[in-house]
Amino acid sequence: MSLDVSPDLLAQAERGEVDERDFVDCVRTSLPYAWEMVSNLVARLKVDGGEFADNQTPPPDEQARGQLLRALASNAIRGALERHFGVRLAFQNCHRVAVFPLDPAVDERLARFTSVRGQLLNQSPALRDC
Repeated sequence: MSLDVSPDLLAQAERGEVDERDFVDCVRTSLPYAWEMVSNLVARLKVDGGEFADNQTPPPDEQARGQLLRALASNAIRGALERHFGVRLAFQNCHRVAVFPLDPAVDERLARFTSVRGQLLNQSPALRDC
């Protein structure tokens, strides 16, 4: 899944530094499912509080799944989203995305979520092909 890069944004990249706000906007418009997922989780975290907010509902189709994988597997995209929303993102499988606040008080919970044990406990035969 590729980003839908405008000629202006491509020209910025060719000249040198890219305005991260423009890059984030490109991500927002290119990967709308992933953007909405992260946006909704950030809103839930702000409203509900707690150590993190996560999604456990599989994407509706392969295109949506691809958007999540693209957003979270790319260091540049993932980092830009984290800076834009002021959170840390964690990812366990094709749909289990979590947002954690930047608060060091939740570092232990983030470590548990991203641990080998956490990964194994999140497995299911239904997710085998995700």
